[in-house]
Amino acid sequence: MFGTSGIRGRVGDEVTAGLALSVGRAVASDGYDRVVVGRDVRDSGAMLVDAISAGLCECGADVITVGVEATPTVARSIERLEADAGVVVTASHNPATDNGIKLWNPSGKAFGPNQREAIERRIREDDYELAAWDGVGDRTSHDGVQDYHADALNATVDIAQPLSVIVDLGTGAGGVTATVLDELGCQVRTLNGQEDGAFPGRPSEPNAETLETLSTLVAATDADVGIAHDGDADRMVAVDETGTFVPKDALLALFARETAGDGDRIAAPVDTSLAVDDALEAVGASVTRTQVGDVYVAERTTEPDVVFGGEPSGAWIWPDETRCPDGPLAACKLVELVADRGPLSDLVAEIEGYPIRRTSIEVTEKVAVMADVSEAVRDRYDEIDTLDGVRVETEDGWFLLRASGTQPLIRVTAEARSATDADTLFEDAQALVTETVTRRA
Repeated sequence: MFGTSGIRGRVGDEVTAGLALSVGRAVASDGYDRVVVGRDVRDSGAMLVDAISAGLCECGADVITVGVEATPTVARSIERLEADAGVVVTASHNPATDNGIKLWNPSGKAFGPNQREAIERRIREDDYELAAWDGVGDRTSHDGVQDYHADALNATVDIAQPLSVIVDLGTGAGGVTATVLDELGCQVRTLNGQEDGAFPGRPSEPNAETLETLSTLVAATDADVGIAHDGDADRMVAVDETGTFVPKDALLALFARETAGDGDRIAAPVDTSLAVDDALEAVGASVTRTQVGDVYVAERTTEPDVVFGGEPSGAWIWPDETRCPDGPLAACKLVELVADRGPLSDLVAEIEGYPIRRTSIEVTEKVAVMADVSEAVRDRYDEIDTLDGVRVETEDGWFLLRASGTQPLIRVTAEARSATDADTLFEDAQALVTETVTRRA
């Protein structure tokens, strides 16, 4: 039920009001007595918030609804509102047809495996503790949680030389980014600033293909940097002052190098580029690899010498601030970095880049296919890592095959120090999946 990023799926099919009601009942029954509930811009979110809130109240929990806000805004508000947990109704970067539910701790860290399993078990076994007529929880609303988030960002970031920034909100809920950058003195222009869960301006996921308008506008103006978020603003990506999309691995390396010092570690998943290792080696720091998913990265940041966590997906975590991926915080920190160190294109050029290839192969039975793929890999290679999927290191580079946590896909990633070797590894890795699918057909 819960993937690496909570519950996600098509509204009316995998994600229904009935499911949301059950989640609310399960969360309250598991002992979370005061719960913050927010949502992203999708129209179906209002229905799902009502259903979750009903389930929470029905089992005795008090509910504080905060309306449409960025996921990190809601996650940060849990502790501030003295709540035990938070629920965000969002499908993040997924298409407009989808929605989802993600659960959060007061630290900003998403519910971990044991917490998720406890909620799943209650739903699976219909194990709820319904309150008596006089024990039903209260539901209240709270305005102003965005102010909490904005105040925290203003206190964390100092931009001595304000820049010209274009922020592509993707018609999502990340407006706090533009607000704070403006308060910090930057000249801010927005794209797709109106909230609209149909995502008419561009698809919710920000990447090189979907950010053509942002890239063009930055290149044609005096903007110093372009920022983009997904629908709930837990992700942040960027384009430099020339309008060039910044590779996410390079962005991860920049943030990691800026945050870490001698003896520190940063947490990153198994599909992270070797460029990050190289960038950290120069400052005496290192990478500790995790399973793919911000919940696993966040969990690793609880270790005392892990000072930053990031994913090539565009999720960035500074544990001293919050353990929720915070796109607005990342945006402000990137602008601060450019203001202090110079053009983003120059900073990216300092990162040694290696050819990395990524794709996804759609399959109908991803668990069964992945099991067969793993067996095939074991037959062909001696050195494999099964922390998350199957990762193979060779003399030329590495490749990773893993099932998506939220979609019927097998993710394929390969990297090497030369384009030829990267292409060869990538082709070999894809062939392992396609051959398995063909055999099962």
